[in-house]
Amino acid sequence: QVQLAESGGGSVQAGGSLRLSCVCSEDIFTSQSIGWFRQAPGKEREGVAGISLGRGTTDYRHFVEGRFTISRDSAKRTVYLQMNSLKPEDTGVYYCAADEWTALVSGLFRAAAVKSVKYWGQGTQVTVTS
Repeated sequence: QVQLAESGGGSVQAGGSLRLSCVCSEDIFTSQSIGWFRQAPGKEREGVAGISLGRGTTDYRHFVEGRFTISRDSAKRTVYLQMNSLKPEDTGVYYCAADEWTALVSGLFRAAAVKSVKYWGQGTQVTVTS
């Protein structure tokens, strides 16, 4: 059964940190690349970061580069998003998603391709207060 389950969201003051987790079903973790997306109130869903199956190549949107780190733990079938130096504009629902690497990167960087990403979790709320 395809499954992506996010956790770790919460409320934090600007400048603080949170770590999001995405536990994946085995068939997803062993066959798909994984990414994080977010959706702020009243805005479209956007890509944040991705990590490829195999080599673990990572890619980030410019607005999180240097502050967020995506990583994975194969033993736990979990992908993490470490978020540091959080800003109020980072507020939103964060989603874990999975697809082939090319399709995932397309979704990360092209708004029109987000809806085509194949698998999605239910999301976890992140609120950053000033």
